Amino acid sequence: MRDLFHHQLDVLVLQLAHMCDLTAVAMRRATDALLDNDLQLAEQVIADDVSLDEARDRVEHDVQMLLALQSPVATDLRTILSVTLSVERVERMGDLAEHVALAVRRRHPETVLAPPLHARFEQMAEIAIRSAVTAGWAVRGPNPMLRQQLTADDQAMNDLHRSLFAVISCGEWRHGVAAGVEAALLSRYYERFTDHAVSVARKVSAVSLRRECQAAVPGPVHSLG
Repeated sequence: MRDLFHHQLDVLVLQLAHMCDLTAVAMRRATDALLDNDLQLAEQVIADDVSLDEARDRVEHDVQMLLALQSPVATDLRTILSVTLSVERVERMGDLAEHVALAVRRRHPETVLAPPLHARFEQMAEIAIRSAVTAGWAVRGPNPMLRQQLTADDQAMNDLHRSLFAVISCGEWRHGVAAGVEAALLSRYYERFTDHAVSVARKVSAVSLRRECQAAVPGPVHSLG
């Protein structure tokens, strides 16, 4: 019975990891739509966001079933709790990719992003997408190298986000206030996307490491209360 429970718990974690992968795809497509002013691709990103909503609902349903039908011990309960908290963050990552696509739709046929910022946002996209993929692997199993990569990416994204304000507020900016505001909002979406990815990876991988350590130590395991 416990073996079945742990299998179900592993499946739950893998569902969360797969959601991380889906957000990476969504952000890649949203960025392509942004840089190419591709309305059709933006509409696809917006329509596909429902798949992440459905994935979140499945995880939440499976969590409720596990809690109702099993008696999780302390470490397993922490895993379930971390997945429950993290799935909302991952779903929010999908929403942030959708926001990028919605900006493209809102301004089309005009471009939403000033051409001088394209290279900067491609760099931000690469960091955001890598952070989502890395978070997915970190969720699948603890790995110090992955956490180091996420920390470095988080810092790089923060630096790009902060430095943007100097670019859009300097005297050489020739694209108007509206374009500057759009750029600031878009930058915030990428920055928050990466923040969520880092948080998910740290939370779930830390709990997974405790599960591995507990499994390696022989002895009785006591349930809560």
